Amino acid sequence: MFKQHKKSSHLGVSIGRISDESFRKIRNAGIKKMHHNLETSANFYPNICSTHSYQERIDTLKRAKSFDFELCSGGLFGIGESLKDRVDLAFTLKEIGSDSVPMNFFMPIKGTALEHLPAMKPIEILKTLAIFRIILQTPDIMVCGGREINLRDLQSWIFQAGANGTMAGGYLTTNGRDIVTDKQMIKDLDLELED
Repeated sequence: MFKQHKKSSHLGVSIGRISDESFRKIRNAGIKKMHHNLETSANFYPNICSTHSYQERIDTLKRAKSFDFELCSGGLFGIGESLKDRVDLAFTLKEIGSDSVPMNFFMPIKGTALEHLPAMKPIEILKTLAIFRIILQTPDIMVCGGREINLRDLQSWIFQAGANGTMAGGYLTTNGRDIVTDKQMIKDLDLELED
């Protein structure tokens, strides 16, 4: 992960719905950061998930905050949502108090339900990043999945648009860009590299 500021060495966990007792145990074990993406706005959410409600995701984040977890929550963009949905997500994340906001950009994959959707244009991604930076102001904004495919030659522009970090390497089911290339990009921008 590359970041411009706000160094954090906290251990984190990425989990779904859990009990208060599990929250307590995880926190007592020394875990200080919890990752739990909202993915999109409350309005658009039913179009992408039917197994649990948006309110359940919000409640999980609020409960994590009550146990003094640092929150890492963001979304997935380019899944058919509107600009209003993106703005609504940013304000929801601000209201919840997300400390770090991972932004992932959809990559159409053959055989999946959303394979027909076009990839986001680089300029649309950069505008989305800028909107999130204006609304959120202080949290870390991390550009994660989909940047290589969607941003192509404009990857370094994420920092000018408002991101202060990016994830390097692979992303669960897809490969990322070569870490040596990413390190050179950070060096060329005269930014600080954080391990």
